[in-house]
Amino acid sequence: MTGTDTLPAPVDAAAVVIARDIRKRFGDNVIIDGLDLQIRAGEFVALLGRSGSGKSTFLRALGALDSDVDGYLRVPERRAIVFQDSRLLPWQRVLANVTIGLPAGAAVQRRALAALREVNLADKAKAWPRTLSGGEAQRVALARALVREPQLLLLDEPFGALDALTRIRMHGLLMDLYRRHTPAVLLVTHDVDEAILLADRVIVLTDGVISLDVDVTVPKPRARDTHEFAALRKRLLSELGVSEDKEPSDAI
Repeated sequence: MTGTDTLPAPVDAAAVVIARDIRKRFGDNVIIDGLDLQIRAGEFVALLGRSGSGKSTFLRALGALDSDVDGYLRVPERRAIVFQDSRLLPWQRVLANVTIGLPAGAAVQRRALAALREVNLADKAKAWPRTLSGGEAQRVALARALVREPQLLLLDEPFGALDALTRIRMHGLLMDLYRRHTPAVLLVTHDVDEAILLADRVIVLTDGVISLDVDVTVPKPRARDTHEFAALRKRLLSELGVSEDKEPSDAI
């Protein structure tokens, strides 16, 4: 995954993710073109960009799902990914889905049940995935990620398929879990409002390179009807080439 063995300088001492000159091609198409990025321990970063800008490709590289990437990449050993599709195994009950890939034993079972309690699904431990709602399935996926105690949590549009009310509830749950576990987080999303509501920092990816990297200074708790929120939203939409009279999800 890394094209060099020597760490380029300068480096933030608190960085748990370091990406330098990351490049990825599909045939003649350049997907990522010399991307540089650092993510600090406990930092929540949102990654925005139009379809095909390289967002999910970069996330997959961080998650070791795509090793055919050039450049220097350092990530924590403990990391977990949640996708838009919960990717639960239909032939395994909920608890077994949470513990997939972990050593068998009572200690792991206890950790998995604790993770299910954190997402308010302890009563679904013996349920089959087909009996879950979309929001419940994503909560199981979050529990499966958290039971691994990740230093880096990768979220690839995890709420994109949920209805608006469920998304709002999931935002609150995610932030509670984030504050409790404090992993570094990279959230790939097409939703500008979601990025501002959740992240400490928002990055816009354009044609495989970072075109904007901005700290979110909107006071917490964040509300869409504040001047600070509206100003940052306008700036991000402009960077994405979207006018405010269009729905971002339709244009990005």
